[in-house]
Amino acid sequence: MRIILYTGKGGVGKTSIAAATACKIAADGKKVLVVSTDLAHSLSDSFDVRLSNEPAEISRNLYAMEIDSVLENEKSWGNVKGYLEKLMMLKSERTVESEELLVFPGFDELMSLLKIKDIHDEGIYDVLIVDCAPTGETMSLLKFPDLFKWWMEKLFPIKRKGAKIAGPIIQATVKVPMPSDETFDEIERLYDRIDQLHQLMMNKEAVSIRIVTTPEKIVVKEAKRSFSYLHLFDYNVDCIIINRIFSEASLCGYFEKWAQIQKDSIRDITDSFKGIPVFKLELLNCELRRLDILNTIAQQLYRKTDPKKVLFNEKIFSVEKDQNGYILAINMPFVDKKELKLSQKGDEITISIKNERRCLVLPAKLQPMEITGAKYEDGRLNLHFA
Repeated sequence: MRIILYTGKGGVGKTSIAAATACKIAADGKKVLVVSTDLAHSLSDSFDVRLSNEPAEISRNLYAMEIDSVLENEKSWGNVKGYLEKLMMLKSERTVESEELLVFPGFDELMSLLKIKDIHDEGIYDVLIVDCAPTGETMSLLKFPDLFKWWMEKLFPIKRKGAKIAGPIIQATVKVPMPSDETFDEIERLYDRIDQLHQLMMNKEAVSIRIVTTPEKIVVKEAKRSFSYLHLFDYNVDCIIINRIFSEASLCGYFEKWAQIQKDSIRDITDSFKGIPVFKLELLNCELRRLDILNTIAQQLYRKTDPKKVLFNEKIFSVEKDQNGYILAINMPFVDKKELKLSQKGDEITISIKNERRCLVLPAKLQPMEITGAKYEDGRLNLHFA
């Protein structure tokens, strides 16, 4: 199954572009499902059809759904949620506020992403199009598997063992209920699902992320930051889409100043993302909704390009030998050197860009070595090991 995720700053038109792409691929004869993982669903509005947690047929070969994250949360996290509820209700009554506290920040969106894995495993569709939440939330979700994996491998075995040994004593003296085996088993099952999702997302032959932007300086900067962060986590961005370009006819009078602004922004995008396909869509004189309009803009956007293909695939990490040892090269364009931080502990290195951080396990040949130097140039972070 081909999986394509659309993300970008809030309000740039991700949902409309995702829906239009699904329309074009379905018209070419492939069975397509387009889903929304954004809690503020607007996919229903794009198709002008009421959608639910089950796929609805929009037209021939085209299906759509808006994932109900609360429902998916209950399916995947029921026992753990029940245990936490017991802890919270020890000295208080169940209230709306306590219910809200049991919903962890970002967990609803994670459950939505896990649904992608379930749809992939069912194998009913040829292509899955995902309308993601705005960039910040999407980045939080895409790095979650790495963080959860670390927690499961480093802390979870200790926690489980400790609960078995000390649990009866704590329960008897402090009167605090301990997690059951079913609760721990559920956490392990959730970890397996997240790990499998992560492996799927790393498959660059099947999964692409596409960044939608508009020709405005502040939005283009956000797109560049997203591109850097996605590269840091080794995800494949295979194209950039510029939406809402003012037509030449509209750039007169009040909007005249926008002509130079958007020309500069478009030039900045094409120069910055050299080698990566850039698609452009002019601002229409109507809303991007309903099948006929979505089909029209899909043709204008992609023309003769087949959007279901992987449009670009670049190797993000590479290990090269030099005279003094090895160089681990990481492609990370648009990074301010002042915001880069680096540390090494054993066989792991930690790279930080502003408030985004990732721990990387080094390739086997580099694990006995230490970082002797680091240099950032031409969009690449070169780490020297000896």
